[in-house]
Amino acid sequence: MLDLIAHNLAPLMFFAVMGLLLLGYPVAFTLAAGGLAFFAIGVLFDTLTPDIISLSWPMLKAQPDRIFGIISNDTLLAVPFFTLMGALFEKTGIAEDLLGAVAQLFGPLRGGLCFAVILVGTIMGATTGVVSASVMTMGLIALPIMMRSGYDHRIAAGTVTSAGTLSQIVPPSLVLIVMADQIGKPVGDMYHAALLPSALMIGLYAAFIAGVAIFFPRAMPAMTDVRVRARDYLGLVGLIVIGTIVGYVTYFGSDFFATDAGRTMFAVAAGALALMLVTVLSGQYCSDLARQTVYAIVPTLGLIFLVLGTIFLGIATPTESGSMGAVGAMILALARGRLGGGALTDALRRTAQLTIFVYFILIGARLFSLTFYGLDGDRWLHGLLTMLPGERMGFIVFSMLLIFILGCFLDFFEIAFIVVPLLLPTAIALDVDLLWFGILISINLQTSFLTAPFGFALFYLRSVAPVPGPDRAGISTGDIYLGPLPFIAMNVAVIALLLFFPDLISPEKAESVTPGEITIPTSTPAAPEGSSEKSLNHLFQ
Repeated sequence: MLDLIAHNLAPLMFFAVMGLLLLGYPVAFTLAAGGLAFFAIGVLFDTLTPDIISLSWPMLKAQPDRIFGIISNDTLLAVPFFTLMGALFEKTGIAEDLLGAVAQLFGPLRGGLCFAVILVGTIMGATTGVVSASVMTMGLIALPIMMRSGYDHRIAAGTVTSAGTLSQIVPPSLVLIVMADQIGKPVGDMYHAALLPSALMIGLYAAFIAGVAIFFPRAMPAMTDVRVRARDYLGLVGLIVIGTIVGYVTYFGSDFFATDAGRTMFAVAAGALALMLVTVLSGQYCSDLARQTVYAIVPTLGLIFLVLGTIFLGIATPTESGSMGAVGAMILALARGRLGGGALTDALRRTAQLTIFVYFILIGARLFSLTFYGLDGDRWLHGLLTMLPGERMGFIVFSMLLIFILGCFLDFFEIAFIVVPLLLPTAIALDVDLLWFGILISINLQTSFLTAPFGFALFYLRSVAPVPGPDRAGISTGDIYLGPLPFIAMNVAVIALLLFFPDLISPEKAESVTPGEITIPTSTPAAPEGSSEKSLNHLFQ
C-alpha cells in the first residue's frame, strides 16, 4: 500500500492542489502549503522509491536564494513599473479624460461611442494590463453615456467588456511581460508577435460595430449634443492621419533602409508631425473640442509609443522602458494638477498590492514546482499529454480547452505561474513555437474572461453597471451575459486563424554571432545504464 502511494504522489499532489484552488482557497498559500506538505511526505517516502522520488531537506533550504534570484530578474522587475504607469492613469483621471475626449470626438457618428470604447480600451489595456481596472473604469464612465444616448444594452455591455479584456493581448501589456518570462522569450519578441493578432482583433471589433451601425442604426444612435464643424474636424483628422503614416513608415520603413537613412526618415517624419501638432493646437484648424481631444490623446499615445519603441529598437530593456513609462505618467498627471489629493498614494498602494500578489503567487508556484518535479510529476504529466490523439495539434487543442476552463476560475497570473510551466516541457518536446503558443494562451484567456456565467469581465461590469428598477433604467445580468457573444465568436475566429496560419505571428529573429563566440561542443560519456540518479538542474536555472 505504501509503495502504491509513493508511486502516485505526483498525481495525488496535482489533484489535491487543483481541488483546493477550485474550492476557492487563496492561490499563493494553497500552492505553498501543498508544495511543503507533499515535500515532507516525499522525503519520508524517498527511501521506498528512490528511482522516482528525489527530494531532500537541503534542497528546501536552498530555495530562498533561488526564489530571490527569480524575482530579481530583469523581466519581472518591470512588473511594478508598468503597474504604476497604469495605476497613475487610472487614479489621476487621465483615463477618464481620454475616454471623454474620444467619446466627444466619435460621438457624432453612429456607433461612435463603441468605437471610442474600443480605442480607449486598447490604450488602457496597453498601459494597465489589468482587466478589472479597464472594465470598471469604462463601465463607470462610458456605460451611462451609452445608455443615455439610446444604445442597445447588449451592444453596450459587450463592447465595454471586450474592450476591457484587450489588456491580455495589446502590447506593452503587463500580461505579455509575464508570459514572455514564463516561456523564456525576450519581451520585445513577445510584443512583436502580439502586434498582428491584436490589430486583427481590434479590426474585427471595429468592423462588427460598423456593420451594426449600418444595418441596425437604432441600436447605435449618434450623440446629438456634440457639434464639430467640418473644417475644424478635418484639422484633427489630418493630425491623426499624419501620425498614423509616421508610425507606419517609421516602424516598417526602417527594415528596408540603412540605419542612418532610417534615423533621418524618422527625424523628418517627427518634425512634420510636430509642425502639424503646433498648427492644430494654435487654433487655426481646430475647435475647442479638437484642441481638448489633442491634449487628451496625443500625450498618452506618445508615452505608449515611447515605451514600445524603446523596447522594439533595443534602446532600453523592459525594466528601463517601464520606469520611463511610470515617470512619464507621473509627469502627465503633475502637468494637469492631478498628482495631489491622495492620487499618488492610491497609485502606489495599487502598485504594491498587485506586485505583492504576483510575487506571492510566484513563490508559491516555485515551491509547488520543486516538489512536483521531485516527485517525478513532470514525467507523469508529459506521458499523459503525449498520449493525446493528434500529437502536436491534439496537444494544442487540449491545452486551449484546459486553459479556457481554468480561466473561468483562475486569474491570468495564477494560470501563467502554475499551468503554463506544466505544459511547457511537452510543448518543447513537440517542437511547438513558444511565441505562437503564448499568444494563443493570451487570446484564449481573453475569451474565457468574456464567457458566461463565470467570466471575470462580466462580474466586473456587473459590479459597476446600474441595476434596472421600477423607477430607473439599468442593464440586466442577461444583457451582460449575452452582449459579449459576438465578440467571443470573433476571438474564436482569430484563434482558429492563428492555428491554421501560424506564420501570421512573426517567427523569431536569429541572433547575430561573432566568430569569436563560436564554440565546438565536445561529446560527454553517457550515464551508465540502470543509474537511478535524477537531475533537477532545470529547476535551479
